[in-house]
Amino acid sequence: MEKSCLECNEKIVGREDKKFCSDGCRNAYNNKMNKDSTNYMRNINNKLRKNYRILMELNVEGKTKTTRTKLLSRGFDFEFFTNVLNTKTGNVYYFLYDQGYMALENDYYILVKKEF
Repeated sequence: MEKSCLECNEKIVGREDKKFCSDGCRNAYNNKMNKDSTNYMRNINNKLRKNYRILMELNVEGKTKTTRTKLLSRGFDFEFFTNVLNTKTGNVYYFLYDQGYMALENDYYILVKKEF
């Protein structure tokens, strides 16, 4: 049985379970499959990535304190986060993957890193 490449439809030579004729076709196919499908989705993912980078830069130690002004000056957008953690004590942490923050008094924020 002849198999053809999922990307370019060329005949595949080699192992029986091979799906692509070359690394280039494999990469092109996976890039197409993993790209953001709409501008809206791409823009949201870009904002999440930017927020994540900002938290990583400011929270090198895994737990630190910063100000709202410092976060905003770097372009942090408080509307974009990946999940919310409500603790038993009533604290609310907002997370971007493993980097999180919680509002404190006087426009201060505690930055934390969730360990897995």
